[in-house]
Amino acid sequence: MMNEPMNCEFTKNKAKEVIDEVSKIVVGQYEFVEHMVVALLSGGHVLIEGVPGLAKTLASKVMAKVIKADFKRVQFTPDLMPADITGTKVFDSKSGNFYLKKGPLFTNVFLADEINRTPPKTQAALLESMEERSVTIDGETHLLEEPFMVLATQNPVEYEGTYPLPEAQVDRFMMKLIVDYIPQKFENQLLQKFNAGFNSSKLQEINIQSVCSFEDIKKCREEIQKVEVNEGVINYITSIIRATRNSPSLILGASPRASISLLLVSKTYAAIQGRNFVTPEDIKEMALPVLRHRVLLKPEAGIDGLKNDDVIQSILNKVEVPR
Repeated sequence: MMNEPMNCEFTKNKAKEVIDEVSKIVVGQYEFVEHMVVALLSGGHVLIEGVPGLAKTLASKVMAKVIKADFKRVQFTPDLMPADITGTKVFDSKSGNFYLKKGPLFTNVFLADEINRTPPKTQAALLESMEERSVTIDGETHLLEEPFMVLATQNPVEYEGTYPLPEAQVDRFMMKLIVDYIPQKFENQLLQKFNAGFNSSKLQEINIQSVCSFEDIKKCREEIQKVEVNEGVINYITSIIRATRNSPSLILGASPRASISLLLVSKTYAAIQGRNFVTPEDIKEMALPVLRHRVLLKPEAGIDGLKNDDVIQSILNKVEVPR
């Protein structure tokens, strides 16, 4: 007796519920919200870039509320120390023992606001948590609870007083999402909501439904794991990655970690469409957010007006698509 083909209806429906609920508050940013949910279900972290006032922090808070997750936000500043986010051992004079005072990193959704405003030493404190899902304090390793997700924002305009993220740090973000201004019709809707009394700083008073639990996320990930990827699609992924390494416009191409990330998010993207197989179109849809922060443009290409996205799009146009 043949096994029945698996479908991804649960993942499709659950993702749609989360996206729709977040989109009730975060108006006009459907693709941005969808990609955040893709990263969440893929078990990855997200670097979010956009000018101030585009609801980057609001989207993070609302998504955490919708998935019933613990949320912590830290404003990254030049004087922030690693212990300020990881925690430290504190001496209790009454008992004569040291106890762990957990930092804000012990949460489910951690928002590093303006991550490029803090020195590399503090940025590096995130590395272990992002890769190993653990924090080491005074030689003792503490596991973080699942799901664990780092969302980091940075401002693309103000570079004075900032510290560019090291390549090792950037590569640990599964996706980099660019948030842009919303169309006028959505900005009209936004003003109407505020005119009617909406206040984004009082989320506890807003009727946001929690539509997804940790168990739901686990079930979605189990479905996503079973999404099929044929040999032609795998070769398509590696062909795109190799093309970034051979591009005359790039100093640095994408790493094998980028290949893995592109595979994982494409499986998730296929699943939230309700499919149990990955198509080349899924790869194309996910390529920019997965690769744009992992490649380094040559200075002369930048002078010519090229951007990372332009080079990746050119590669996608040239690499042969499997039939």
